[in-house]
Amino acid sequence: MKKFSGLLLVGCSAFALAGCGADDISSPGSDSINITNPTPAPTPAPTPTPSTGLVVAATECPGAAATGGLALTNDGIISGPEGTWRVCTLPALVNVTSTLPKQTGVIYRLNGRVDVGCDGGFAAPTSAAPRSTTTVACGGRSLTADTNVTLTIEPGVIVYGDSTNAASWLAVNRGNKLIAEGTAARPIIFTSLQNVRGANNNDSMGQWGGVVLLGRGRTTDCSTGLGSVAADNCERVTEGAADPANFGGRDNAYNAGSMKYVQIRYSGYSLAPGNELQSLTGGGIGTGTQLDFIQSVNSSDDGSEFFGGALNMKHYVAINADDDSLDLDTGVQANVQYALIIQKPSAGDSFFEFDSNGNEADTPRTKITVGNFTAIQTAIGSGNSGNQASALFRGNADVTLLNGVVASPTNECLRLNGTTANGSAPASLVARSVVMTCGGTAPVLGTGTYTDATAATAFGTGANNNNSAFTSTLTSTFVNGAGENAVAAFTNYASLNASGQTNISSFFTSTTWIGAVQNSTDNWFRGWTCDTTNANLGSNSACTALPTT
Repeated sequence: MKKFSGLLLVGCSAFALAGCGADDISSPGSDSINITNPTPAPTPAPTPTPSTGLVVAATECPGAAATGGLALTNDGIISGPEGTWRVCTLPALVNVTSTLPKQTGVIYRLNGRVDVGCDGGFAAPTSAAPRSTTTVACGGRSLTADTNVTLTIEPGVIVYGDSTNAASWLAVNRGNKLIAEGTAARPIIFTSLQNVRGANNNDSMGQWGGVVLLGRGRTTDCSTGLGSVAADNCERVTEGAADPANFGGRDNAYNAGSMKYVQIRYSGYSLAPGNELQSLTGGGIGTGTQLDFIQSVNSSDDGSEFFGGALNMKHYVAINADDDSLDLDTGVQANVQYALIIQKPSAGDSFFEFDSNGNEADTPRTKITVGNFTAIQTAIGSGNSGNQASALFRGNADVTLLNGVVASPTNECLRLNGTTANGSAPASLVARSVVMTCGGTAPVLGTGTYTDATAATAFGTGANNNNSAFTSTLTSTFVNGAGENAVAAFTNYASLNASGQTNISSFFTSTTWIGAVQNSTDNWFRGWTCDTTNANLGSNSACTALPTT
């Protein structure tokens, strides 16, 4: 059963992707407060007044020449511990290819849902099959083709969601793109109003919606009235509004844009039971979409969730998700490498939840490969109450785990659920060079058609360098120690290709170590991320604060 706690903002717009899996929703964070920094005392002339090191608000918002034609609204100045910013609010519809430039003293605001372009529909229009001219809900526009809007966000830009009056989130509709490419030194930050005002702590979460990428990849579990799996015209819908955001199609190579060196903080807005947003949500995106160096911080739902389509993602960091850190559903074909997952003490559900929402007979079957991952609890008493294990694989999910480290000292590590409903084969598991430090009643459990014994056999401890009774030697919380580095890594991807279940993508980079972080010199996670009290990534930048440059 899903459970919810925390008060939703009254009067918010009910937009959210229909999630699946357990959803532990906790406190939405602190109330907004306005912190005004005092003006430093002047020094006697002719000595110059020393710099305070604080941000000083720009005089105006970037104009059309800087944005490419996007009209921003100047909404005054906002103050916080790091100084003051000029607030530049995006329109509800970004209807022109445009840029959010990095300018000193400027911060960008989402005031409710912001759409990037209008939804282009199930398939891209062509000359042979043009889209019929019709008025669509997105901006009341008449369309015969995709709007082809691209929103580019420059390195170092900060965008915040203001959910004071309505849930704020960014929806990148089918036929449009988001290009948010930061750098290691200047990541792009999506965050909340409360974070800007300095009101957050390590328990703050659920303060705005998040980033949603929508595409034309194949999905299962069609929304009512939006096609069927059998007819291969299945679509799903962002529910709860007269202006929904749909996703789905037949293009698993769909390109929704690029996100690199991005932090998404304090998101995960819950609008109704079963309708939640997380830091990053993908609906039917494809392999043309580039996702690399993504950090989710304090999401009140999942760290990220992807429905259908095809996902390729590297260098993923999920900190303090209050539900699952990585949730993959409804026929997604997913490849993820270098994943670092750290749960908050006494909170959160699973590191991984992979399934297909109970429709086991639907195709494509959910197929997932995760390589070089480290997933840990930071203290005794962490959650997992909903899924009853640190990883839950069920209903129509074929999962391959490679070169992984799981440290779950309080809870069972893995639960494999099987069903033969509708004649479908149950969820399946292949593991190679995966070690787990577990608590609870047993390291591996089975439910449905899987007994504990058959689930344990599927994991295969003692073979293929797998060990479900491993003693963790991690250092600095998540860096491989002597024990982890003594485990032989899996490198022979071709050996799995003949099994009929697993075909390892060329997306993966062969490594000679297990886990996400090989040793103290392996620092791919450092600099572009921010730190929390239980997850010090060595970036010297607290997630409760904002950069001043």
